[in-house]
Amino acid sequence: MIDLSTKYMGLHLRNPLIVASCSLVNTLEGVRRCADAGAGAIVLKSLFEEQIQAETKDLEQHSWLPGHPEAFDYLRGFGMELGPHEYLKIVEEVKRAVSVPVIASLNCISPKWWVNYAKQIATAGADALELNISVMPSDPNRSSKEIEHLYFKMFEAVKTRIDIPIAVKIGPYFTSMARMAWELGRRGASALVLFNRFYQLDIDIEKIELAPGYRFSSPDEMNLSLRWIALLAGRVNCDLAASTGIHDGAGVIKQLLAGASAVQICSTLYLNGVKQIGKILKQIETWMKKHGFDSIDQIRGKLSQMQSDRPELYERLQYIKALTGIE
Repeated sequence: MIDLSTKYMGLHLRNPLIVASCSLVNTLEGVRRCADAGAGAIVLKSLFEEQIQAETKDLEQHSWLPGHPEAFDYLRGFGMELGPHEYLKIVEEVKRAVSVPVIASLNCISPKWWVNYAKQIATAGADALELNISVMPSDPNRSSKEIEHLYFKMFEAVKTRIDIPIAVKIGPYFTSMARMAWELGRRGASALVLFNRFYQLDIDIEKIELAPGYRFSSPDEMNLSLRWIALLAGRVNCDLAASTGIHDGAGVIKQLLAGASAVQICSTLYLNGVKQIGKILKQIETWMKKHGFDSIDQIRGKLSQMQSDRPELYERLQYIKALTGIE
């Protein structure tokens, strides 16, 4: 028998596949479908700061989308459709309906909205909380130290108020990713989710206006998280979950070999349906049998930098080889 079970943030998962926060899991029915399809855990669709603002009728004063009345209307409507109170109700319903771990998600850009709702989410019964911190370092007047401090402030404000495990989902835009990851682990994060996929921007050259980019990730986007999972595995005091660009069993296996405790999938479910969960699990089992592995523990981190006898392959040497190979 192949043992696909794993531990993530102290939670027992029947397998390392986690359905990432998305619209597929914003209802009880959607969560049930993903759990029945075989998911090891589910991250509920995020409760956004803008929804909280909408519920408190404060959107115009605090929104990060100034000058876009359509955005105001959309967010206010979305907040009314699934605001904080409805979100808490879904957490309670889902916990009664499925046996897999349920991870709530908050997506905020300012500390003041986090603490009270995080506490309510924990009280509602969520097994863990994922803090999706979406701060783009786009302001030239804000130093890297200020941005990092904001992340720490947000996380620690929540950490002091709730007892359930907390994962921090971050983007890759830091001066020192390794230091940032180490600090979050040192401050008590149970896991880091690498990486947040920020809104994709495009330009419509016929209308001469901004347009949304392609919504879904591609397998090519997995390389960034794969590198950092491999570099950080065993060096930070928390679990690592891989996110973005993981579409099949091969992608999951690569991330596990690099050192991930779990893997979040999203775009592949939109493109292929939730039945893709079962197909990915079958692909993992087939590969493990072929290579003589009985459990996930036997492969996790096998190809991380920390376990390698040639750590230079993960950094400078590969870069040199790539350039000289092309030339």
